Amino acid sequence: MTQDKQSSPLKGITVLDLSRVLAGPYCTMILANLGARVIKLEMPGTGDDSRAFGPFANGKSLYFAAINYDKQSIALNLKQPADREIFEGLVGLADVLVENFRPGTMEKLGYGWDVLHARYQNLIYGAASGFGDTGPYSRRAAYDMVVQGMGGVMSMTGQPDAPPTRVGVSIGDLAAGLYLTIGLLGALHKRSQGGGAVKVDVAMLDCQLSLLEDALPAYLRLGEIAQPQGSRHPEIAPFQVYTTHDGYLVIAAGNDHLFALMAKAMARPDLLDNPDYKTNNLRRAHVDQLEADMERTLRKRTTREWLEILNAAGVPCGPINSVADVTKDPQVAARHMIVSIADPVIGTLQVAGNPIKMSGVPERADHTPPPAVDGDRAAILALLKKT
Repeated sequence: MTQDKQSSPLKGITVLDLSRVLAGPYCTMILANLGARVIKLEMPGTGDDSRAFGPFANGKSLYFAAINYDKQSIALNLKQPADREIFEGLVGLADVLVENFRPGTMEKLGYGWDVLHARYQNLIYGAASGFGDTGPYSRRAAYDMVVQGMGGVMSMTGQPDAPPTRVGVSIGDLAAGLYLTIGLLGALHKRSQGGGAVKVDVAMLDCQLSLLEDALPAYLRLGEIAQPQGSRHPEIAPFQVYTTHDGYLVIAAGNDHLFALMAKAMARPDLLDNPDYKTNNLRRAHVDQLEADMERTLRKRTTREWLEILNAAGVPCGPINSVADVTKDPQVAARHMIVSIADPVIGTLQVAGNPIKMSGVPERADHTPPPAVDGDRAAILALLKKT
């Protein structure tokens, strides 16, 4: 299939989405943002579990809405013969199937990878689960909080000597959704090159380990176990939140050059003369002393004043924004990262825009609202009749 230069990269790709809650739907939202047609299969009546999650606007879940716009919905019970027939017809049309059931669920329904691949050899199969298809935990249930705890992330998050702290967003689900998307895009490329269709198996726990950065090799090679450090970076200083006259400020002077620019901007040449701060390793070794030294000056001006001074000097810095603050940021507006969708129940639904920008490909101007359960049955069945 030939595309024009301005078309969305996944135009013409059909995704059959059996997933629910977050990891799978987040993946299929990204695929929809990239131009794929996403057909969401839901249980009759209740639909996706997250339809019952708050917050609500006029009785409709904003949680569900935020990651299920630009999709279509059909309700099917895969234990019923008539619905199985419709499902199999849709599988025949699809390029990609996505599910995030516990391993073994699709096999019980008679639609595991081996069965589907034998019958639909061009179908790419994407599965996200807590622990993947293999290993002793494969059949265990898991939610985001479970893998955050198991994967080491929570042990490094929060303030020192405080109880374990959950990352503020569902990083277990979101990371799995991102990795599943990457895997599916790779599988589509492989298929396009004549390599055939594959199953992409993504485990939430695996994804958490992949996010551990230097903490994993530091333990495996040096025996060092990462601990919570609040806002501080474990290996770089100054690289944390500092107190100003009226609030807080992030300063991330990630090398000696940036540290020198910062000291000059703060009118603190003594910071450069201090032998304890000559190198990053020394600054890390004296990080408490460095924080106190810097805050003696930072507390004399407001956050806004320091942002102007440090940004003018080329020092990486930023405020601590609330969600309300970031939605009003002119950079966010310039990048079209808040989009509005007309929803018949909610009214104006505002959600995060697509962070993937492509040269020559215009951003989608019109979006369809998150569907009602079975809201697109007629259109989807008509699609089957065309084939």
